[in-house]
Amino acid sequence: MLATMAAALLALSSTITPHSWPQNPPPDKIIIDVATVNGTGCPPDTAAVSVSADNTAFTVTYSQYTAQVGVGAQPTDFRKNCQIGLRVHVPQGFTYGIASADYRGFGHLEKGAYGVERANYYFQGNSPTAYATHRLDGFYDNDWQFSDSTDIDAIIYEPCGQERNLNINTELRAYAGTSDPKATTSFLTMDSTDGSVQTVYHFAWKTCPGTR
Repeated sequence: MLATMAAALLALSSTITPHSWPQNPPPDKIIIDVATVNGTGCPPDTAAVSVSADNTAFTVTYSQYTAQVGVGAQPTDFRKNCQIGLRVHVPQGFTYGIASADYRGFGHLEKGAYGVERANYYFQGNSPTAYATHRLDGFYDNDWQFSDSTDIDAIIYEPCGQERNLNINTELRAYAGTSDPKATTSFLTMDSTDGSVQTVYHFAWKTCPGTR
């Protein structure tokens, strides 16, 4: 079982304030089990999950998630992806949805090159949400952060009384564009100075019918 004690709450998207979401998280501890991990961006033992101490968010940490193109890159390296299936155990009487997600990393894109980050999620048995897509254009050589928020009326909650896997899909792509891939290298990574990225998903909580 993958596990780590990473903990962070990154800045929330400006489109929705924290007070716009259902509050009052359950007082009991939330337990998240990693059911499945698949993808070129998250080889075995390179992705892990932890829950914040106040039960308002969980963090997915990656250590080998880089898409690159150009010198030193293989033809398939321009696209990396990761699909994680999580079993979230919540106290009786509560259910949850994902209100927002923060993605962080580092990018080096030569002039003319560009990179793409995109992600979606869904509960087992439901249709996936639409992909939220972000683009970076070169020249770029810096940290990056993208935040995706869901309007309060559009948050999808796990059905009350049912425990379904939460499936998270993320993807990075690096394109040479008009840059010269024979002389330069461009990459986009979910990474940070300590060798891992902390991608944070913010919970929206609500009580189930019949719960006091």
